Amino acid sequence: MKRSSLLLIALLCLNCNSPQKEQAHPIPKQAVQVEAIPALDVVQANRLAKLPLACIHTEYPNKLNQTLGGEQDLQSPQQLHPAFYGCFDWHSSVHGHWSLVSLLKQFPDLTDAEGIKQALLSNITADKIKAEVAYFDNTHNSSFERTYGWAWLLKLAAEIHTWNDPVARSLEQNLQPLTDLIVQKYLEFLPKLNYPIRVGEHPNTAFGLSFAWDYAVEVNNEILMNAIKERALYFYKKDTACPIEWEPGGFDFLSPCLEEAALMKRILEETEFETWVHDFLPQLADPTFVLAVGEVSDRSDGKLVHLDGVNFSRAWSLNKIAENMPKYAHLNNVANAHINYSLPNIVGDSYEGGHWLGSFAIYALNSVHGD
Repeated sequence: MKRSSLLLIALLCLNCNSPQKEQAHPIPKQAVQVEAIPALDVVQANRLAKLPLACIHTEYPNKLNQTLGGEQDLQSPQQLHPAFYGCFDWHSSVHGHWSLVSLLKQFPDLTDAEGIKQALLSNITADKIKAEVAYFDNTHNSSFERTYGWAWLLKLAAEIHTWNDPVARSLEQNLQPLTDLIVQKYLEFLPKLNYPIRVGEHPNTAFGLSFAWDYAVEVNNEILMNAIKERALYFYKKDTACPIEWEPGGFDFLSPCLEEAALMKRILEETEFETWVHDFLPQLADPTFVLAVGEVSDRSDGKLVHLDGVNFSRAWSLNKIAENMPKYAHLNNVANAHINYSLPNIVGDSYEGGHWLGSFAIYALNSVHGD
């Protein structure tokens, strides 16, 4: 007993004579740089309009993404797609037309506005859209542009629908058969899709559903809205801990994590979404959250330049997530950083980026929240 007491006293003395450890202080986080808020003004609009104007009637080079059923299918891009043959591929042509409509809606006094309207009217005619519809009737190409091109076609239809101009009424009427076909294709395809496609390129399911949802809301198509909501909840409602640190991939122009979050923001009630996104991307709630931009090493490389696209699409997704949610308002600044990195580079750049990036830039700029 005496020995134990002496040992205890010795240990206490040793502890008293030991140097005290310094109090640990948390390392302060680096202050977040406040980015300039990018704006789409008439000067920028005229600059960006040059991109689709330079390509919607440019037939070559062209990537058809076509399955040949026989020699009869060996036709030129303009023969196969009389409305949307330019801008290197079908979907880029479609969203090139969307770009022009979007810019004209916002800036009616755009330079050569009448010439742009005539360009739209010359491509989106009843006969040419009839031929576009017929292309999808081909057994070998019924899934053509699923769902990326489908999504942009519905985005174009929604933009025309909300454009208060006599030209828009002609365009809408002419485009309607193709619009209706794409809506029907969504309704037929979604119940068959058992698993979402989570890549950072064209087939991304969340992106395809987001743009289709926007169209359905705009025209009050409840059948399409219900179909999209049902599949989105089935695919994504239980998702947690999205590995955004793995992004971007080398060729990504979409963020799988942020596209999914932006879709769920559309279809969930605010309180539901806040609970869901807390589990899915909890780091977004941190006011000091930063996300490094996608850096492009060679803008003449058609794949590497995709990273300019990922910057724009990240921006529109971040801005959507932050919309009407003060807790996430800091994400607007992250979005601005992404736009500011890529915006100066897309006009006067190579055709590899110029044929499509203008649309991404416009959509990103349309999503910007000012002061």
